[in-house]
Amino acid sequence: MKASELKTKSAADLQVELLSLTKAQFGLRMQVATQQMTNTSELRKVRRDIARVKTVLKEKGAQK
Repeated sequence: MKASELKTKSAADLQVELLSLTKAQFGLRMQVATQQMTNTSELRKVRRDIARVKTVLKEKGAQK
């Protein structure tokens, strides 16, 4: 996901995206803990996507 794609979305859409990414991150962390994860790079991608969404939200002034 690119930052330019995120900048076109509304703040509400970004909040929904952030929620889904944090749920995905939790699921990936559980896979790591139970040693079921095969693609370890996925966790890094999700973490960076969360940071991108938070950055765009902060730029828009919509985050607490």
